Amino acid sequence: MKRFIKTRSLNRMVKEPEEIMQLSEENYSAYVEEAVRMMLDSPEKHVVLLSGPSGSGKTTTALRIVGRIEEMGGQASVISMDNYFLPASEFEHRDIPRDENGNIDLESPQRLDIPLFCEHLEKLAMGQEVQMPLFRFADQSRRGYTPLQRSEGEYIIIEGIHALNPIVTGAVDEYCSKIFVSVNTRVRDDEGEMLCARHINLLRRLCRDSLFRKRGLRETFSMLRSVTRGEQLYIMPFRNRADIRVDTFMPFELSVYKHVLYQSLREDHDALCGYDAYNFIMRFLEEIDPVDPEYVWKNSIVREFIGGSELEY
Repeated sequence: MKRFIKTRSLNRMVKEPEEIMQLSEENYSAYVEEAVRMMLDSPEKHVVLLSGPSGSGKTTTALRIVGRIEEMGGQASVISMDNYFLPASEFEHRDIPRDENGNIDLESPQRLDIPLFCEHLEKLAMGQEVQMPLFRFADQSRRGYTPLQRSEGEYIIIEGIHALNPIVTGAVDEYCSKIFVSVNTRVRDDEGEMLCARHINLLRRLCRDSLFRKRGLRETFSMLRSVTRGEQLYIMPFRNRADIRVDTFMPFELSVYKHVLYQSLREDHDALCGYDAYNFIMRFLEEIDPVDPEYVWKNSIVREFIGGSELEY
């Protein structure tokens, strides 16, 4: 069920930033706890598939689940499906879909080495060793392989945007649990306009891309159409396969993103105003009071996008 919150309510909350951080993290931790309980209640399923749209907080959610299992005396680890991307040198030999402009559809599950992934998925579930590829984004190549084997009783969480797509995973219900991560809260302004999940995920990506991926704001906006199309075709149709869903929205996060992004977005107005999404999110940011990122907890999901996280693979 979707939740709704008004911008004026958010502004009231962030007047006490430490309190709203505490409440937000407790709410998110409850989702993590529920996911852990689901996993522990299915001891025959030691591989967990965790999916969600780009910017939904998959990595932090996976790592927080691992941390909680380890606190309880168990073993768990995370691997990224990104390692199974095909190297660019393989594209011409594979039937990879093209977008409406004739370019490789970068959101398509066919970008993955599906046969290799399915083979490794089954072997990991059985506790057999695999040689996991290591993907290098800088030049879209494989930079080698690393041995990986699940220990007795260990949980392996495999996170990626296509982790619930049966085209990629095949029939895995007997040995895999499934989690879907997304923003499930909508923000309304006083006129009833709605900031939805794709806008919040966009703000998260704008922070992450500009701060850590050397990607300009305009480039991130230009990718939105392709990213949204990919979500609608390849991700959202399979969310109901999940055993459990996690809402990653934090009531304070828009205030933090305003502190991080707003000035840069204003300065780039002339270059960005042609994007409808830019004009829409600026309208909301203008109504939101900023909050200094120093208040954000080091293991918060928001740190995945603004940096400073203490969580790592």
